[in-house]
Amino acid sequence: MGSKKIVVSKAILDDRNKERITAAAARHGYTVEFFKTNKDAVEALRDAEIAYGMGPKLVKHSPQLKWFCSAAAGVNNILIDGLIASPDVQITCATGSYGVTIAEHTICVLLEMMRQLPTYAEYVRRHEWKQNLIQHSIYGSSILILGTGDIGQSIARRLKAFEPARVIGINRSGRPAGPDFDAVYPSSQLDDHVADAGCVILCMPETKETIGILSAERIATLKETAYVVNVGRGSAICQSALIEALNEGKIAGAALDVLEHEPLEPDDPVWETKNLLLTPHISGQETLQYTLDRNVDIFLEDLENYCAGRPLKYLVDRKLGYQQKHD
Repeated sequence: MGSKKIVVSKAILDDRNKERITAAAARHGYTVEFFKTNKDAVEALRDAEIAYGMGPKLVKHSPQLKWFCSAAAGVNNILIDGLIASPDVQITCATGSYGVTIAEHTICVLLEMMRQLPTYAEYVRRHEWKQNLIQHSIYGSSILILGTGDIGQSIARRLKAFEPARVIGINRSGRPAGPDFDAVYPSSQLDDHVADAGCVILCMPETKETIGILSAERIATLKETAYVVNVGRGSAICQSALIEALNEGKIAGAALDVLEHEPLEPDDPVWETKNLLLTPHISGQETLQYTLDRNVDIFLEDLENYCAGRPLKYLVDRKLGYQQKHD
């Protein structure tokens, strides 16, 4: 039997949130050990009942684990055959903590591209006073969002402020996803909408269905004035086809916060891609206090559920690969 011990492995965790976790655990008879890295946590994980953090190492080295609370929204790197010691281990995710920060990042990079700010910044760096670039606007655009969970809904909510932007959602089933989408369609109808989009935003978890969803064939149908933003998983896009389209001027631009392989090698040609706004997987960092606090809130909410024997609110459906209530 596992001991009543919780292992928390988080690089960013302030004293106030440590105190919150320690106090909540103590109420239910648990001790807590905190670590900055998963490597440092390995020994403590051997008799842990609960682990909270990111990365497959936390479940791989936890033979007595009963519940793993992932501090990430996506858990594709956890749900690998043979990684988890027991099929009875409950896996939860942090869906609901990253919507604000990733939505702000998405609006930021989309406006940067549409307003040609990277090129104007380069003009200014060279002390050149040029005003000749064609700019675009979210106002009146048709925006296609692939993924209508918390992150997709948070993005849609902010895009609607740029009325009359038309915001269309794509999810697995076509289920409605809140008032900020003008329409939601199932992924089986993606081909009916991708060619008309002024911007395609990807914010889906990685599943068998989402890998390669923005394929070379679909990229080829995008308008010359279209933009692509990926804040979900790098596997969702045929990266080579997207890079080729950017270098040949077949689409207006792309912003990638996630890539097929991370970190990007220093000699990777992606670095030199034209009209590409590249960031190193930072759209959802917990350096924002709200994001960190909400992430801990989610863990503590399900800790209460776990200790009371209630169903876990943020439980991942292992077959689907994500929290079932979100497409």
